Amino acid sequence: MTAVSDAVRRGGVPPVVVARGAMWTFAIVNVVIVEALFLGAAPGKNEVLTVAKFFGVHAALLLFFQLLLVARLPWLDRRIGMDRLTVWHRWIGFSLLWTVLTHAVLVVLGYARLDDASMGKTFLALSGVPASLLGMLAAAVIAVIAAVSARPLRRRLRYEVWHGLHLLLYAALGLSFVHQLLETKTFTSSPFATAYWWILWLFAFGALLAGRVAVPLWRNAHHRFRVAAVVPESDDVVSVYVTGRHLGELPARAGQFCVWRFPGHQHWWSANPFSLSAAPGGEGLRLTAKAAGSASAGLRNLPVGSRAFVEGPYGAFTSLHRTRPGALLIAGGVGITPVRAMLEERETGDLVVLYRVRSEEDAVLLDEVRELVERRGGQLHLLTGRTDEHAAPPFAPDSLRRLVPDVTERDVYVCGPPAMTAAVLAGLRELRVPARQVHAERFGLA
Repeated sequence: MTAVSDAVRRGGVPPVVVARGAMWTFAIVNVVIVEALFLGAAPGKNEVLTVAKFFGVHAALLLFFQLLLVARLPWLDRRIGMDRLTVWHRWIGFSLLWTVLTHAVLVVLGYARLDDASMGKTFLALSGVPASLLGMLAAAVIAVIAAVSARPLRRRLRYEVWHGLHLLLYAALGLSFVHQLLETKTFTSSPFATAYWWILWLFAFGALLAGRVAVPLWRNAHHRFRVAAVVPESDDVVSVYVTGRHLGELPARAGQFCVWRFPGHQHWWSANPFSLSAAPGGEGLRLTAKAAGSASAGLRNLPVGSRAFVEGPYGAFTSLHRTRPGALLIAGGVGITPVRAMLEERETGDLVVLYRVRSEEDAVLLDEVRELVERRGGQLHLLTGRTDEHAAPPFAPDSLRRLVPDVTERDVYVCGPPAMTAAVLAGLRELRVPARQVHAERFGLA
């Protein structure tokens, strides 16, 4: 594994700042282009249809950004993290919903005024026009996706159901593309407009197919992942060792996670994100999971030799983002797995690990963690007991300062249950630990 980046040590720009800057630049450039194309094109048949056209072209751009954020482009994922890209995808999704609905309402209103007819009669008339009908269907699909993604309904749905409905976004993509293609004024307002929109759509389709289909299929055909061993770590925790061909070529780093499927043992749509619990190398991969649901509980019964389908690796929870010589690694429960993998890296600098569990019996991989910390010459603090049993919460500012007096001078990596992670981040903010030194990532798909 690599040591801390020399560029970062010399005060270079952190990778996440570079990636965010590139994304903002890309977004602004495309917004400026779309604005210029709109202003240079002929207006609509009346002022309402002109405004409708404005919202329409921006809806197309938002849909493009939506797809780019979930295409799982490695360069972005390793610098920003899938969790943050997913959050941005969510907020752009709701912006897309209101933009599309505004566009649709203004189109109906504009033609109703043009024809001096009611909006209901105009809506029915437009539904008989192929271009308009496809746009209406795309808007309906986007509305359905937004409805099931709203938190009150999302929490009531199983992940598999929500994910299946969310895949309708690809149908909306296809419908929107054909809608814009048939609505020729957008594509043919100028030769530059035609070239721009074709490049934009082809890039969206290409990035999506490459990141979500082509690369995973190629990697699995090339590496031929198989279950090599299944080792119970405790009554409710199991480690799965996966082997394959040419694993030294897999671009994985300690701290990342993969999306795992085990065909023949589970349904194909049963995909679970699990962190690598050992630093990746040419010999194999390891995941360690706690039985939190039927899928993770069933890992204990995986047949040795069975096929594994692996997507990834993903995530920005890696030493790529180190900015300081010293590091503080904070883990809660099974969140120790990416931290344990990072302990195998040949990093320099002082190291402190805080491991939060209810009791020592719940400390997954404790012996391995203790050995690795000792080998690195670091410190391990095992924080046990219920929070309400402590005089001060374990991750209150005073507690963190007592355990790690120089906490503000370290990079801090946090992985654990949401409540614990939130408490740690609040404590770090109160201690004024610079944001660029704090690294936390939510390992999930939704």
